[in-house]
Amino acid sequence: MKSKGRILIIDDDELIGSMLTRLLKNCGYEVRVETGSDGITGKIKAWSPDIVLLDNTLPGRLGLDILEEIMQREIETQVVMLTGDTTAETAVKAMKLGAVDYFTKPFNIDEVKIVLNNIIEKIHLTKEVDYLRKVHAEAFDRDVIGTSSVMGELKKKIEKLAAARVPSLLITGESGTGKELLAKYFHGLLQNISGSRKPPYIAVNCAALPEHLLESELFGYEKGSFTDAKTDKKGVFELANEGVILLDEVGEMQPNLQSKLLRILEERQVRHIGGAENIPVDVTVIATTNKDLAEAVQNGEFRNDLFYRLNSFHLAMPPLRERAEDIPLLARHFISLFSKKYNKKAMITLAPDAEKIMRAYPWPGNIRELKNLIERLVVLGSEGEISAGHLPDGMTGRSPSADRNAQRFILPDSGISLENLERDIIQQALEKAGGNKAQAAKLLNISYDTLRYQVKKFGLD
Repeated sequence: MKSKGRILIIDDDELIGSMLTRLLKNCGYEVRVETGSDGITGKIKAWSPDIVLLDNTLPGRLGLDILEEIMQREIETQVVMLTGDTTAETAVKAMKLGAVDYFTKPFNIDEVKIVLNNIIEKIHLTKEVDYLRKVHAEAFDRDVIGTSSVMGELKKKIEKLAAARVPSLLITGESGTGKELLAKYFHGLLQNISGSRKPPYIAVNCAALPEHLLESELFGYEKGSFTDAKTDKKGVFELANEGVILLDEVGEMQPNLQSKLLRILEERQVRHIGGAENIPVDVTVIATTNKDLAEAVQNGEFRNDLFYRLNSFHLAMPPLRERAEDIPLLARHFISLFSKKYNKKAMITLAPDAEKIMRAYPWPGNIRELKNLIERLVVLGSEGEISAGHLPDGMTGRSPSADRNAQRFILPDSGISLENLERDIIQQALEKAGGNKAQAAKLLNISYDTLRYQVKKFGLD
């Protein structure tokens, strides 16, 4: 039978200890008894009981002093005081110090059972909630990967903004840096804060919809307000109430809609197209863009007042080239992701030479480019390692066209033996690699086994 929990009884009265032990074991608890106070907090920490039943009058020491030490050392346990003080003075002091409850001697057996059962149920519930929060945190944290200092600071900032539940947030950055992932991370933090309730999250691409469709999607409409309005429809702001709206590429929004968005951010109300009633909304609006909005304001393409409203809370997603130490971590994450997706049974690893090249590459397409590259290498590769030879020519520092022209062999008019040419190239590769066959194979972009065969064929051993 599985134990309901651990209970440590600390009481020098052997009769009380024996009686409580028998009672609690019959209720399904694992029980231990201590009759002295010497080294008691160390014993509590070592055994990790869920509940400590602590008598206040122990030989040489008060239970209240032990309770205070438990709290100071932050030992994870719930303390219930046992006291013979009928004035309740000890009980009041104990509760102020952090005890969860107290029993006055002599005990009411039924009361003991109920109180301890309630404490244990609360402990189990708290552990379950903590576990679910941890699992959820890992789930939404998976794609916002990085141990670089810049990513660490970014996570700290967004955690503070989520805790404050700011009304709007502007996330800027180059295309492919993961701006939407950061928005989802914010949403995940909100869910973590709210516990089991899942706040809504709705993403709208401002560049993908014509102005009239974007307006009806955002604000909703009344039946009959235009030709195709057959029924009333709620807009995104209503549907995302108490949650998050992501306005992706907000820099593409037309001036007419920009003014309406500004009014919603200021008044926290929305009105349907064709409607007369203002509807209160409580949402966090996250706007993302790869545009320089300050420049767009100067050019008259974006409203100055909306820009400053959105820019009150601003996060800049760094390009991948500015967080090079995160590149191997991201690459391995994508290798694992696509190995599972495409059912690759052999473990695929990232070779040191490939890692070095990838860290030095500027990644103009940012994380999206890295993700696409790894997916291609995983799908097309058959070997268990991604090495420098598998990377595109442009990434290795060579210009493909210039490289081909520079190394192009000019066939003499008299012709040449292909076998002799092949032998000379393999000989050069071995010399360049200092006799290291594995390195020579990489220089020639062939497998190690192929090189061994050619070396044996031409007697180059």
